Amino acid sequence: MTFYKSKINQAKVTQTELLYEGSITIDRTIMDAANILANERVQVLNLNNGERFETYVIEGEADSGVICLNGPAARCAIVGDMITIISYVTLTEEESKTWKPTVVSLGENNKRKA
Repeated sequence: MTFYKSKINQAKVTQTELLYEGSITIDRTIMDAANILANERVQVLNLNNGERFETYVIEGEADSGVICLNGPAARCAIVGDMITIISYVTLTEEESKTWKPTVVSLGENNKRKA
């Protein structure tokens, strides 16, 4: 069974780079807080326009606040859009009984809310 592993709430897109092979760049500090690894598959939900897509993660500079959509994903949002980023995990039924996902909520400048 598939469950959500990590969720980053209220991330603000800080840049888009169309001429790139594709992905989402996420500030390393945010990645660590959310337990998301480089190259991990994620789903991105755009709160402003309803777009939903999957891509993989590229590590961004720590404490930069960067959330950059690259390649085709750059067509799914504009700078300033609010997005949710979700990663998933496959668990057995037994593992799912005690599973606790990681949730990170962001605020101003994509800094983690206390």
